[in-house]
Amino acid sequence: MNLADIYRDYIACLNRQDWPKLKDFVAEDVVHNDQQFGLSGYRQMLERDYEQIPDLRFNIKLLVSDAPYVASRLGFDCRPIGKFLGLDVNGKRVVFTENVFYEFRDSRITRVWSLIDKAAIPSQL
Repeated sequence: MNLADIYRDYIACLNRQDWPKLKDFVAEDVVHNDQQFGLSGYRQMLERDYEQIPDLRFNIKLLVSDAPYVASRLGFDCRPIGKFLGLDVNGKRVVFTENVFYEFRDSRITRVWSLIDKAAIPSQL
């Protein structure tokens, strides 16, 4: 299976919130934005995202794969509860994107670099 297919399966895993299966896609020593999270910290981050955004769904808008890297533009259309990225969203619908780069080792994500387009949100509130 190529990295693009593995990545699509990873996104499907996130959208199902199938946390036990996360270990099939993410390495034990995963690093996110240059912070050592480890698999358990990465899972906690994702679980917290779903607590803050109950209708969270990851939508792949663009996907480029050049082993060992995957680059993706993810689209979101959701209603975060309370504050989101320091903004008072309070359940209002917001649409935004995230640009993410992943490094894979042995078919698992080892490094993630992520940037959310926060500037797109204030005009929607």
